[in-house]
Amino acid sequence: MFGWSELTPVLPELIILATACAVLILGLFSSSEKGGLLVLTSIVGVVFAAIATAKSHMGAHELVKQVLFNGNFVRDYMGDVLKIAVYFIMLFVFIYSKQYLRNKNIFKGEFYALMLFGLLGIMIMISGYNYITLYIGLELVALSSYALVAFDRDNAQSNESAMKYFILGAIASGMLLYGMSMIYGATGTLQIDEISAAIGQSQNTLLVVFGLVFVLVGVSFKLGAAPFHMWVPDVYQGAPTATTLFISSAPKIAAFAFAIRILAQSLDGVFDQWQQIVTVIAILSIIIGNLFALQQDNIKRLFAYSTISHIGFMLLGFLGGEDGYSASMFYIITYALMSVAGFGMIIVLSCKGFEAEKISDFKGLNQRNGWFAFMMLLIIASMAGFPPLVGFVSKLVVLKAVVDQGYYVLAGIAVVFAVIGSFYYLKIIKTMYFDESDSDQEITAGFDVKSILSFNALLQLGLLLFIPSILSYCVKAIGSL
Repeated sequence: MFGWSELTPVLPELIILATACAVLILGLFSSSEKGGLLVLTSIVGVVFAAIATAKSHMGAHELVKQVLFNGNFVRDYMGDVLKIAVYFIMLFVFIYSKQYLRNKNIFKGEFYALMLFGLLGIMIMISGYNYITLYIGLELVALSSYALVAFDRDNAQSNESAMKYFILGAIASGMLLYGMSMIYGATGTLQIDEISAAIGQSQNTLLVVFGLVFVLVGVSFKLGAAPFHMWVPDVYQGAPTATTLFISSAPKIAAFAFAIRILAQSLDGVFDQWQQIVTVIAILSIIIGNLFALQQDNIKRLFAYSTISHIGFMLLGFLGGEDGYSASMFYIITYALMSVAGFGMIIVLSCKGFEAEKISDFKGLNQRNGWFAFMMLLIIASMAGFPPLVGFVSKLVVLKAVVDQGYYVLAGIAVVFAVIGSFYYLKIIKTMYFDESDSDQEITAGFDVKSILSFNALLQLGLLLFIPSILSYCVKAIGSL
């Protein structure tokens, strides 16, 4: 007989689903001036989901891995760590978005409902233990993202970006499904652990490798890795900044979990084959991301190409075995925090009728507001990987994992292009501190947004105190798979 206690492991997902429905209904009765209730409801829902997730660890030395719903859903240590990181990032996203949506006069409850449905999809991607479940989570995130990109319906650029994103996303989803069907044909199952066992017993893995190629295309698209990165700059630039803020952060953590479930857990038997493909994708991402970012004068496009290079670094960790997986997990969490802070700064410097999306809009920021110039300095320096910020440590742990496996050339290429990439970050710093301001525009963001952004930026330094703890969580999470 069914008992309600069986739903306890999926309580966080149920809370987010209930919150999304509540926000959708509340949005019918809330104006942009009274929209604080929508933000508050979203934050409360995420906080309760975080408590429900963390409660499993209270009073227990180890979280017992639970495979539920006929093997479709798994509750494990890695999933819980990643979900808590996502909740933390979504709190920043909700608060920053309020400021931006009000400035653009597009504050509607549907925006927060879509983000919450996207968050639900992220959680399903993180805990999916069957290819179909993983795909459902992926599509829930994708459909929410398509709508969010086109949310500013009167903006032709947003509509064009949404159309590009939708068409390319549909192609990538088709390739992913085709690859999954090939793997199903070779193994006779869609269950992650059963696929791994079937590959281990099979003498012929040709069909699996054929399917693997298409799966990697789909995963690379969702991560925004080269050469499947075409959508990233256009979508980042064309979408409302509040949407870019979302799609550049939390879904990247879900895509990492998706890649771990498929590559490290189900296709570990063909590691040698997918390792070669991932190596090419990682190096291409680092090279293309850094070189194309050098040419940008729009900071949202610059961050887009920067994202591609960061994803390349994260994928490098996949070549380093278990140590590499944990290093990649640490990298993607710290990158998401950096990304949400970078786009948060764009929102804080924007006001009604003006969006600070050009590098020239940051001219003389130190003269206008020295504190926020320093906050942006911390964010940019961390993205560039300057010591002693957390971005430097995340790059270091990935490179160490790669070098430990003997990939000295790959590590060398990554370091060279990271140094080349530091030029476009230094260009932003130079613009803030050494160029004369041609605007006396005041920062009109609310005290709550300014405070949260300051906290977000200072985390680039503050997290240094917790790096051993965070790394140990990542190592334990990967070890528990």
